[in-house]
Amino acid sequence: MKKILLCCCMILSQWSYSQTAVPEKVDRPKLVVGIVVDQMRQEYFYRFYDRYTERGFKRFMYEGFMMSNGHYNYIPTYTGPGHASVYTGTTPASHGIVANDWYVRKLGKTVYCAEDSTVTAVGGRERSGKISPRNMLTTTITDELKFATGKRSKTIGIAIKDRGAALPAGHLGEAYWYDGGTGEFMTSSYYKETLPEWVVEFNKKELPKKYLSQKWEPLFPIETYVQSTVDDNEFEAPFIGMEGTAFPYNLPDLMEHNGGLGLISSTPFGNTFTLDMAYAALDGEQLGKRGETDFLAVSFSSPDYIGHRFGPSSAEVEDNYLRLDRELAAFFDHLDKEIGEGEYLVFITADHGVADVVRYMQSENVPAGSLDTRFVLTQLKGFTNEQYGEGNWIINYSNEQIFLNRPLAEEKGLDLEQMQKEIATFMLRFDGIKEAYTASDMIRLEYAYGKRNLLQMGFNHKASGDVLLVLEPAWLTNSVRGTTHGTGYTYDTHVPIAFYGWGIKPGSSSRYATITDIAPTLSVLLKTRLPNGATGQPIYEILDGE
Repeated sequence: MKKILLCCCMILSQWSYSQTAVPEKVDRPKLVVGIVVDQMRQEYFYRFYDRYTERGFKRFMYEGFMMSNGHYNYIPTYTGPGHASVYTGTTPASHGIVANDWYVRKLGKTVYCAEDSTVTAVGGRERSGKISPRNMLTTTITDELKFATGKRSKTIGIAIKDRGAALPAGHLGEAYWYDGGTGEFMTSSYYKETLPEWVVEFNKKELPKKYLSQKWEPLFPIETYVQSTVDDNEFEAPFIGMEGTAFPYNLPDLMEHNGGLGLISSTPFGNTFTLDMAYAALDGEQLGKRGETDFLAVSFSSPDYIGHRFGPSSAEVEDNYLRLDRELAAFFDHLDKEIGEGEYLVFITADHGVADVVRYMQSENVPAGSLDTRFVLTQLKGFTNEQYGEGNWIINYSNEQIFLNRPLAEEKGLDLEQMQKEIATFMLRFDGIKEAYTASDMIRLEYAYGKRNLLQMGFNHKASGDVLLVLEPAWLTNSVRGTTHGTGYTYDTHVPIAFYGWGIKPGSSSRYATITDIAPTLSVLLKTRLPNGATGQPIYEILDGE
């Protein structure tokens, strides 16, 4: 009898332990969707508001939480650093993606932010496939989600630009980008040995050919685009083969001289095509339907191509956002149906803003200008030869940074720090250059505010130049038509930071926030570790209320 009682007690004890030893599952959304709109200013939420639908961008404004004073907190504001900073929660000083391309001293050449010579193309052309996130030195929120779930979560990055897919997907995810030469989405051997069947089937649809077989005409009558400048003007850069920049654009006629199937990148149909791929990924990978939290990172590259060519005041940019709004509304409705309303979490931001077209600003009597870098560098070469003797003293100029020939300086017994100071002072002679800082000061001092602080947050001890320049407001380099970005001024730094869906209470705040706060906020919401280089802080208004 005692033996029977002992066995019963052991069974009951084991049953009781089994009921308490298995923890409840951590509460997380079924799916996270990260949206980066390439070159989207915060003001676009308001400027085109009247013709937005109720279910697209306005979801973030009225059903989500928006930090309306969100900014980039470093220089330079480019696509590669932008995507890396959003997903790592830190700046180029830590994650190492200091530009889209940068000069590497020990290699004596320029490298691309997502290049990887050790991998090969999977689908697409071989030259388009040497891509991975290996140059990014820290983890991402997508990596940390994978670690938090024992790598059971799926993380997929999708974009027309390879860097817009590879960097958000992190080191552990999968990334797919567009090859304009073949008209297909592809990946590299870093991620897969072969394309998944759902990607193969998607590519068989040949959607770029379909989209480029039509005209790009305004969604509404052109005279109603009152938020833009006149449609055909001298400030915008026309497509090759066109004399002006007026709607409509007959895409079949433009393909031959404008990149073939790559032309889709410079039209709103690039956004459509990107979302087509996102739908295919949701279905093909069953994202959000597998009992684990999955992450879909989508970057819309086309707004950047359109913005560079036509500028932020153009009817083309306005038309792009009116179309994207409607496509996002349909996408969110699809998620409501397939994943469940309130069961998924979305955030939206941009990788940078954009400057106004220089010639347009000048026509409106706003101070602006274009720095002729060829002239400046010619003058700088003369100065250095006179000051230090004949030699190739400037080995690279890129991203508004000057790289000096350090071995030559050492050979001639020159003081590098003194050279940096003298060259920085010389550069201030030129109209358009507002400030100049030395690498020595960036390393030795700590700047708390101003452009010098933004430069320091983008300064990497191993990768950055010897002299760092800041241009005057509204000045660009070598600008004729169209525009660009990269500065620390508000037109380049002020971007959306908004969340919608699972765990998000409606609201807004005008408190200054930075894009490096996005990943830490997601870490708290998803109950993961912060990315290992994170310097941003969780946005308390979103997590705890005001």
